[in-house]
Amino acid sequence: MSFYINNSNPSKPGPINGNPVNGICEKILIETTKIFDACICSSTETGVILPLSGFNPENPVTPLTFISAENSIGVEPTVSDLVIDRLDTCPNYANVSFTVTIPVTVTYRDANGTIGTASSSVTVAKSVILFVPQPALTPVDIDVVGIFSSRIGVYTDPNAFTVTGCIEIIVKVVSVVDVLVPSYGYPVLPPCQSAPVQNACPGLQDLPIYPTADASNTPRF
Repeated sequence: MSFYINNSNPSKPGPINGNPVNGICEKILIETTKIFDACICSSTETGVILPLSGFNPENPVTPLTFISAENSIGVEPTVSDLVIDRLDTCPNYANVSFTVTIPVTVTYRDANGTIGTASSSVTVAKSVILFVPQPALTPVDIDVVGIFSSRIGVYTDPNAFTVTGCIEIIVKVVSVVDVLVPSYGYPVLPPCQSAPVQNACPGLQDLPIYPTADASNTPRF
């Protein structure tokens, strides 16, 4: 079984039935990323030039026929020229401007019909108004996610495509903070569904899954 397969134990994540206060047993201090504000910008851009490099396979036979362009897997966008300009009339808000460069993998077909890929990038400048908390010892960061997708493009000599693509930019004002939250305690982990039978581990089967502590017995100094 799992948390959600054939498991009727109440100590599991999922919908709350009845009074949500029932079962709360402690306050937990957790470190998490708090999002103070966020927004998304979506647009369709024409005439986007994608210069090509890093051909795979090498030396494709031109002209190339465009197939698609998508975010490069495992390569994060980079942010530069970040400026947070607070508004005089609303000091808790700021004009957040930046440039984001989105790594892109371009898929094409060469003149011999061979499918290949190449590397490129899309650079976008943005300026948005967001809620930005006042300065504190814990720093506030701007987190930017850039997404690019295209299915329309033509080959442009030398080694470039001119495309029409969809661009989505997600901007978040974030900070890593300590938050005190109510808790129902640790979950009860059920055995895995169809798990192979294994020999017991001596010395481990009697240990609890999660550490425990009784703060009521803490001495006073």
